Amino acid sequence: MPLLSIEDATVTFGGLHALEGVNLDVEAGRVGGLIGPNGAGKTTLFNVVTGLQDTSRGRVTLDGRDISKLHTHERARLGLARTFQRLEVFGSLTASENLLTAAEIRKSWARDGSDTHAVAEEILERVGLRDVADEQVDNLPTGMARLVELGRALATRPKVLLLDEPSSGLDERESVVFGELLLALAAEGLAILLVEHDVQLVMTVCRHIHVLDFGMIIASGSPDSVQRDPHVQAAYLGTVEVTGV
Repeated sequence: MPLLSIEDATVTFGGLHALEGVNLDVEAGRVGGLIGPNGAGKTTLFNVVTGLQDTSRGRVTLDGRDISKLHTHERARLGLARTFQRLEVFGSLTASENLLTAAEIRKSWARDGSDTHAVAEEILERVGLRDVADEQVDNLPTGMARLVELGRALATRPKVLLLDEPSSGLDERESVVFGELLLALAAEGLAILLVEHDVQLVMTVCRHIHVLDFGMIIASGSPDSVQRDPHVQAAYLGTVEVTGV
C-alpha cells in the first residue's frame, strides 16, 4: 500500500482547472518525481496534500487514513513535511537555530522526550551544514539556505517529505551530493516526492516519475519510459536526451 495516495484531486479557480483528476502514489523507501512545465499545477498539488488548498473533489490518504478534511498542522503531526518553491526559512536565525526550532515544535506535541539539541546536531551533520551551523541564514547562499529548509523539515521526523525545487541554487557537484542524500533518506524508509526542474537529478534519483501538464497527469512510469514518451517531450523535455538513466 502506498504511504501517500492522491485520488482524483481536482482544483478549480473560477472556470480554470488548476488540477483535473490527478491520481498519484508515493511509496515508503522511494523517491518519486513530479515534473512538468511552469504553471502545470505542481505546487498546487503540494498545497492540496498539505492542506493549504481545498479541492473541488478528490481525497488524500496518508498511511491508509483519509486526511482530506484535516488542517495543515494536523497533517504535519501525522508525518507530512515539505519545502517550498519560494524559500521559507527563519532568516534572522542561524542554521542550527532553524533546525532546533523545528525540533522543539515537534517535541511540544509529540511529547516523546527527544533531545532537541541532539536532533539538530544530527541533522546538521546529515545535510552538510556543520560548517555553517552558526551562520545567520540570511547570509547564506541560496543553495545552503535550501539545505537549511530541508533540515528543518527533517527535524519534524516526517514519514512523507515533499520537496519543491530543492536543488535551486546548487551547482553540479552539490546537486550530485544532494541526490545521494535523497537516496540515503529513502533507504531509511522515508517517502519522498520531488518537484524539480533539474532533469538530470530527477532521472538519477527517482524510481517512478509523474508528468503534470495543464493540471493533468500526461505520463507516469520509470525514468526511461517517461523520457521517451512523445507527449512528455512535446510538453516539457523537448528533444533533450538525459544520460545515466
